[in-house]
Amino acid sequence: MKLSESLFRTWRETPEGAETRGIQFLLRAGYVRRVGSGLYAHLPLMTRVMGRLEGLIREELEGVSQEVSFPVLQPRALWEASGRWEAYTQAEGIMFTVMDRSGRAHALGPTHEEVALDVVGGLVRSYRDLPVSVYQFGRKFRDELRPRFGLLRTREFVMKDAYSFHADAASLEAHFEAMSGVYGRVLSRLGVAWRAVQADSGNIGGAESREFMVLSDVGEDEVLFTPDGRYAANAERAASRASMAAPSPFVGFARHHTPGTTTVAGACAALGCDAAHMLKNVLYDAVCLRAGRRVLRPVLVSLRGDHSVNPVKLWNAVQARVDGELVGLEVAQPDIWAAGALPLGYLAPDLPDSAIAAREDVVGSFLRLCDPAGAALRDFTTGANDTDWHVTGANWGAQYALPEEVDVRQARAGEAALHDATQILGSARGIEVGHVFQLGTRYSAAMNATFTAADGSERPFQMGCYGIGVSRLAQAVAEQLSDEWGLVWPDALAPFHAHLIVVDVRNDAQQKAARTLYAALRAAGLAPLLDDRDERAGAKFADADLLGVPYRVTLGRTLERGEVELKDRRTGETLTLPLEEVAGWLSARFRERATRAG
Repeated sequence: MKLSESLFRTWRETPEGAETRGIQFLLRAGYVRRVGSGLYAHLPLMTRVMGRLEGLIREELEGVSQEVSFPVLQPRALWEASGRWEAYTQAEGIMFTVMDRSGRAHALGPTHEEVALDVVGGLVRSYRDLPVSVYQFGRKFRDELRPRFGLLRTREFVMKDAYSFHADAASLEAHFEAMSGVYGRVLSRLGVAWRAVQADSGNIGGAESREFMVLSDVGEDEVLFTPDGRYAANAERAASRASMAAPSPFVGFARHHTPGTTTVAGACAALGCDAAHMLKNVLYDAVCLRAGRRVLRPVLVSLRGDHSVNPVKLWNAVQARVDGELVGLEVAQPDIWAAGALPLGYLAPDLPDSAIAAREDVVGSFLRLCDPAGAALRDFTTGANDTDWHVTGANWGAQYALPEEVDVRQARAGEAALHDATQILGSARGIEVGHVFQLGTRYSAAMNATFTAADGSERPFQMGCYGIGVSRLAQAVAEQLSDEWGLVWPDALAPFHAHLIVVDVRNDAQQKAARTLYAALRAAGLAPLLDDRDERAGAKFADADLLGVPYRVTLGRTLERGEVELKDRRTGETLTLPLEEVAGWLSARFRERATRAG
């Protein structure tokens, strides 16, 4: 590729709204261009990066899965059959929908579980045909509320998604581990620091899932892990040992006037205790869809005063216990629930059901949940269900009936691990670039997709799904593998192997040497980028650092003695070689580095 003939431009200024270093460099170096909110055009350089990344993934999937291509436009009926149409269009609202000329609704696919099941389920009829695994590369669409961080959270993106179908859970689990191995090898070949972590399955569903994180300070996710390497989890799912609370200072049950103490800190200061001695009670509004109608259910959560609610754990706990599809869960507003004045900040775990307002959209009594650490409290303080009053010395089974125990606590760095109390959780930020799921029969049972088992019975498929955000992964690499001057692409992903710079385009000898070397590199199976623009040498060198190609080859004054200068973008090391040796030297160096990378 010759820059003088290419759609190419670099920028010295940081583009407005580019929040992270990775997207700043991708924009400045001419890899991508922002078209709209969450929408980016991939320019020639980025198209080459994406092609190399897809090729690498294909190599690792060889013999593990078969490539297919599913339609992006998906019929509404498939999503209604799985029960996800309302959840994706109303609850989360992340799915773009369109109408055809006949008034039929379709989805612009954010994911393809339904389509994959419809296709494979219509072709596979017997256990003898299983297992089957298919994958595709394609565009996905999600109506993100706040697109941000460049390619890390967009409305249109490229994903590799795969779907597997099995006769039993053991076969599914084996393929789950095989796909995890593929993802691990891809990330290792890219040379990035990464972790595989336990994860919440979210709206995809299933019993077990695992995320693959590229570690980065700009990552939206927190990863909690132990030094022994035996435990790593997304903070949304992570569990830990709650720290031991000191003995309670309260002896005997008593009631105290505590005006103006609606916070844990204020109440504990007034009562002379630690936050770990308090049971706080938080009221939530749970909004559910039931037969197309929105209804409200009150949820009262009790936990230790020094702990916080994990919203994902709470969502999952409530979804499993309410009738209908949970579409919203927020801290309650008093005008919704209270028949009279609701004593917020002074609630007790026995807040009576009579506090619920008589409204047509409110259903049921309080759903009462208590975190295990809160259930372990003795002689604790809590609200008195009366504004400006608390009680102390309270106990479960004496003053209060213990609600259902459910882990809803947010695990934190510095706490001990469940598997070994001597292992203290550390914390890191990560960019989720891959996610694998054991879906089980979540979709096949709902869509009545079955196969004939060995005993002649009809059984639903055991199903798995496996995604890699390809465009997101490209930027994640850029976030981690860059420096103050620009991108530093790994060999496996770089758009070109060598960046040739003609210092003086009016010098015939330099131009001739550049054309000779360009042809020699291509003949050796390498991809050269030739900067033959009529620009200052300093500007070309700055652009080379910005673009991040592994090696820069300078064709300048050293050609007078038949030599060129090579610079390793990663290490900054330079050396001088005879022009005729450059192609062979680079070929050998890339083979050597590929061998080391595995």
